[in-house]
Amino acid sequence: MLRSLYSGISGLRSHQTMLDVTGNNIANVNTTGFKGSATQFQDTLSQMTQGAGAPQALVGGTNPAQIGLGVQVAGITTNFAQGSAQATGRATDMMISGDGFFVTSLGGETLYTRAGSFDFDSQGRLVSPDGAIVQGWNAVGGVVNTGGAVGNITLPLDAIAPAAATTTATMGGNLPNDALVGDVLVRDVEIFDATGAARTMTLTFTNTGAGAWDVSGSNGATPPATNTGTLAFANGVLTGGSLLGAPLNLGGAGGIDVDLSSLTGFAGMTTASFTAQDGRTAGTLESFTLSKDGTLIGSFSNGASEAVGRIALATFVNPVGLEKAGSSAYRATFNSGAAQVGTPGGAGMGTLLTGALEMSNVDLSQEFTNLIVAQRGFQANARIITTSDEVLQELTNLKR
Repeated sequence: MLRSLYSGISGLRSHQTMLDVTGNNIANVNTTGFKGSATQFQDTLSQMTQGAGAPQALVGGTNPAQIGLGVQVAGITTNFAQGSAQATGRATDMMISGDGFFVTSLGGETLYTRAGSFDFDSQGRLVSPDGAIVQGWNAVGGVVNTGGAVGNITLPLDAIAPAAATTTATMGGNLPNDALVGDVLVRDVEIFDATGAARTMTLTFTNTGAGAWDVSGSNGATPPATNTGTLAFANGVLTGGSLLGAPLNLGGAGGIDVDLSSLTGFAGMTTASFTAQDGRTAGTLESFTLSKDGTLIGSFSNGASEAVGRIALATFVNPVGLEKAGSSAYRATFNSGAAQVGTPGGAGMGTLLTGALEMSNVDLSQEFTNLIVAQRGFQANARIITTSDEVLQELTNLKR
C-alpha cells in the first residue's frame, strides 16, 4: 500500500487530538483556576531510500534521501500563565498572585491546585468544593510554626482568647490651666485582672495653682493599691513634677503603669481622659481575615486579634510536568520534581488575595484560531487519503 495513505491517517489522528485539546480549553473558559493546554506536533521516523555519500577526490558527496512516514503528537503542554482576577467578596475565596499552588489532601493523597474557591465544613476544616482539605499550619497560642509538617487547616470555632490583666494605661487630653486652686478632676477607666474580672481604676487630679496638679490614683483592688505624684505645666507643655518622664505606678512590680506624658495644660479645655489600657476579658472567636502572607487572623469578642493558622503554598521546578488529576487539581510526577512547600510571599512564592478568584487563562481568540487550523489540517490530510485512494483505483483499473 502507499506510504502516503498512512501518512494521511497519522495526520488525521494528530489533528483530531489537537481538536480535542482545543475543545477542552474552550469548554473550561469559565473554570476557576483552569490552565489551557497546547498541542505540539513532530514528524515520525523517515524511511531511508539512499544514504549520504562522502565526497571523494573525483566525486562530490551526496545527500541522504528519505521519505517521511507521517506526523505524531510530540506533547501536550499546559500554559501556567496567570489568569485574570474576579472579585467575589467571599472571605474564603482566595487567589494566588504569582507562582505557587494551594496544597490539598483528598483521601490521603496530596494534590495541588490554583482554584481557591474554599469554604469551611462542619468540623471547621477549610475545604475545596470537592472536599479536598486545604493544608497549612495551625496556630498554637497565636503562634504559627511554619517549620513543622503541614496539616489540615482548621478554624477553631470554639477557640477562646484568654483574659489579660491590665499592666499599662495611657491618658491624653488637656488639664485646664485656668482651673481654680483646689479644683478636682476625677477620671475612671475599667481595667481587668488575670481572670478577666473587671474593676474600676480611678485617678484624681487636684489643682495646686501656677499650672501644677497633684495626682492620686487607686487601682480599685481589694485592698486597693494607691500612689501619688505631681505634674507641672509651662505654656501648656508638661515640664516638671515627679511624674515627668515616669509613669504613675499602682501596685508596684507587676502592677499598673499609667502613662501621663501626653497630657497638656492649656486654658479653656477640660478633655483629660483615659485613651487606652491593655487588659481584656476572655473572648470567643467571631470572624477571621486573611493576610497576604496566608495568615488567618481571628477576631475575638473581647477585641483581641491573633493568628489561628497559615495557608501553605507549593512550587515546582517544572510545573509543566504536573499531571492533571481532575477537579482543577494536579499531582506531582517524576518530571515535575518534588513540591517545595513554603509560605505565601516567601522565596519563589506568590502572595494571596482574599475575596477574589483566579479565572481561566484560556484565550478564546487563540482557541478559535486553533479550531480553524485543526479543521483545515484535518481536511488536508483527508485529501491525502482520497488522492491515495484514487491512485490505487487507477492501479486496479490496469487489469480489466
